[in-house]
Amino acid sequence: MKREQYRDFDATELFCPMCRRAVPVRKRLLLVLSNGEKYDYTCTFCGTSVGDKMVSERDSARVLLK
Repeated sequence: MKREQYRDFDATELFCPMCRRAVPVRKRLLLVLSNGEKYDYTCTFCGTSVGDKMVSERDSARVLLK
């Protein structure tokens, strides 16, 4: 297996401190920055932000080229 296969992935469930359990999450674009894009993960039940992800332009270019 190539190491690049696991370079970019999206969370489907994360722990929510308000719901006190692992919950499905929604990913939404939060910011577009000069060095990439920042995404926010929110709980589908209560809307609490439970995590974020930064995708650099270099990582995005790799995904688009595949």
